[in-house]
Amino acid sequence: MSDETRVPAAPHPVAPGVLDLTPRPGGAPLLRQVAAQASMETRLLVRNGEQLLLAVVIPVIVLLGGVLGSEHLGLDFSRSPVDVFAPGVLALAVMSTSFTSLAIATGFERRYGVIKRLGASPLPRSGLLLGKVGALLLVEAFQVVVISAVALALGWSPDLSVVGALLALALGTAAFASLGLLVAGVLRAEATLAAANLVYLLLLAGGAVVLPSSAYGAFGGLTRLLPSGALGDALRTACWTGGVAWTSLLVLVVWAVVGTALTARSFRWE
Repeated sequence: MSDETRVPAAPHPVAPGVLDLTPRPGGAPLLRQVAAQASMETRLLVRNGEQLLLAVVIPVIVLLGGVLGSEHLGLDFSRSPVDVFAPGVLALAVMSTSFTSLAIATGFERRYGVIKRLGASPLPRSGLLLGKVGALLLVEAFQVVVISAVALALGWSPDLSVVGALLALALGTAAFASLGLLVAGVLRAEATLAAANLVYLLLLAGGAVVLPSSAYGAFGGLTRLLPSGALGDALRTACWTGGVAWTSLLVLVVWAVVGTALTARSFRWE
């Protein structure tokens, strides 16, 4: 009998009670791969002091400084200072994680060849992106818990729309994550670090993320079209009136779609 027609030998039977150690090559199911990647991304983010500073420390400082500073200076808001600042600081936390932290981490992963090496693993590109999104959602859930606890301790009493808040958080994450990957995918790691931090500071100061768009006078209409202003206004509507800011959510959808399309066309994996 020739080699071409030889019938392969049947596997050796395994005796009852004996552990079967026969190799079964192949990748794990996609869901398990995504969960493992999300877990790794979360651990890396939490271990990074700079990213942890952006994720939790700075938003909490902004919240405490805004509330206590407003009370000390006697600033007059239409609502209590904590009611004004708490939704904006939640929006700031989402922006810091899904844009700044994601852009910086992804930029240096490209520089050190991490993404290129992951591309040689069974994890598909969609799994890599889903893992990053999963890590973002885990970190943001932690941020919401911490910031909300601090705000409640300061006397925050929101008239909350859960649907409006969840839509704002989800669409805000999608918009800023797509923009963060866009920056990380076209710039070198050092340039990504500088650009992400610069954009973060500019939006913090003038993007209507912490304070409402109405506080910017004639520029208020422009800030409502920024992803920072749209996210901040959507969360303020959800927390102030218990409503859903559909116009602001639509702005976030547009930013998410445009950012995703540009990222898909320009992102370089190495």
